[in-house]
Amino acid sequence: MKRLFDLALALCAGAILLVPVAVVAMAVRLTSKGPALYWSDRVGRGNKIFKMPKFRSMRIGTPAVATHLLPDPTAYLTPIGSFLRKSSLDELPQLWSILVGDMSFVGPRPALFNQQDLIALRTQHGVHELVPGLTGWAQVNGRDELPIPDKVKLDVEYLQRQSLGFDVRILWMTFVKVLRRDGVSH
Repeated sequence: MKRLFDLALALCAGAILLVPVAVVAMAVRLTSKGPALYWSDRVGRGNKIFKMPKFRSMRIGTPAVATHLLPDPTAYLTPIGSFLRKSSLDELPQLWSILVGDMSFVGPRPALFNQQDLIALRTQHGVHELVPGLTGWAQVNGRDELPIPDKVKLDVEYLQRQSLGFDVRILWMTFVKVLRRDGVSH
């Protein structure tokens, strides 16, 4: 049921967002050198690595680490990178990951391949068996501001409470947070 929901919603969103996606892609290309998309190695279901696309908000050559680990994250942003991140427009290409089944609309955010502490803690609690999401319970309860143990506690709560109704609630909360630009530090 969840996969069918994801496919239907991704197809509808893709059709509605086709023009905005094209505009953002052009804006990225016109304001910085390099491709419009950045393909990030992420940890998926069962701790398998997959390539997750995002609109490139960081300059070419930025180290592949969590943004908060960079000495001065703002120094790496492209001219429109901050806007893309705060508006979450950089996440739009992940509709592709949902369509191909690497991601769901709701689930724990996929860890970077090198976030060993997060991966280990999620594996310890069984969260690694969930399909990662575009948004999740941890995202709507703190996003970039959460320490890893708190993030995993929320991921475990999602694992225990998951349902279509809970997913719809999280999607609604995400929509509200994106409009308010809550919880984005860069």
